[in-house]
Amino acid sequence: MNHNSESPQAGNEAEGTLLSHLVELRTRLLRSVLAILLVFLVLFPFANPIYTFLAGPLMVHLPEGSSMIAIEVAAPFLIPFKLVLMLAIVISVPFLLYQAWAFIAPGLYRHEKRLAVPMLISSTILFYLGMAFAYFVVFPLIFAFFTASAPEGVAVMTDISRYLDFVILLFLAFGIAFEVPIATILLVAMGLTTPQQLAAKRPYVIVGVFVVGMILTPPDIISQTLLALPMWLLFEIGIVLSKILVKKKAAREAAEGEDPPPADDPPGRPAAAQEASDLSARAAAAAAKARAKAATAAARARQGRGNETDQPLSASEMDEALDQAEAEERRLRGGSDNPKPKQDN
Repeated sequence: MNHNSESPQAGNEAEGTLLSHLVELRTRLLRSVLAILLVFLVLFPFANPIYTFLAGPLMVHLPEGSSMIAIEVAAPFLIPFKLVLMLAIVISVPFLLYQAWAFIAPGLYRHEKRLAVPMLISSTILFYLGMAFAYFVVFPLIFAFFTASAPEGVAVMTDISRYLDFVILLFLAFGIAFEVPIATILLVAMGLTTPQQLAAKRPYVIVGVFVVGMILTPPDIISQTLLALPMWLLFEIGIVLSKILVKKKAAREAAEGEDPPPADDPPGRPAAAQEASDLSARAAAAAAKARAKAATAAARARQGRGNETDQPLSASEMDEALDQAEAEERRLRGGSDNPKPKQDN
């Protein structure tokens, strides 16, 4: 009866919790959109100078008398608009990550929070470093190669729309490639692999980074190599950092006196589940011990009765055996060690 009366209340509480999460998610998304819009409005008056800065690595290597062109009619307006919008999103990344973190943080465990904050900050910095590496190192090299390899008599005049698509692809490729240490550390922290296993797979990783470089970059050996080599180096850095992480985790567990989780216990298992498992084991042990106590008491009672061992226990003897079993079970569950004294009628 109580179960049926509590079910609607539990359902209402679950529905209210879901609605509150949806409202919070909506609020976080609106804040993120407003942040991007604000940065966009600040940067839009400088759209043309920003595009000129972005096109600098190519303009420097264009032959004398050549320039960039706009094939489509609306391209002179739409391309700077698109560039400023993309730049606003990139600049807003720290705020966007903060909003995401504020939404999911209440549902994380303490050890997950301890790992997530450095990961978010490091991943943002590495993404920016990847884009900077692409602009200041990769662009000058590949554009010098492209313009120098043009056949004689061919005028190099790049369309501004295709140029923007090209550089955005490279920015994303190098930004994502610089996240390799973060991915490596996460794999080790989640228990999916170990630094030693990653080091053993080094030959496959080297081949893999060159394949990724071939897929994400234009079909030339220079850009492919310039993407693959940093990825390989960052993979090695990730292995070193993951070893440091494992050592710090072991030292922290030793200092706190924590036992390492069993082999069949997945990493990050909730503490409540572990406590429930321990409680079930203790309850089973208590029940077994109580039954043993009851059997012992019954045997002693029969021995004391001499020739009447074949007859069943009396009510008082049975009550005494049950009291002993209940007292033992209470003791194992944290209750009182002494049973309540029986009152004589």
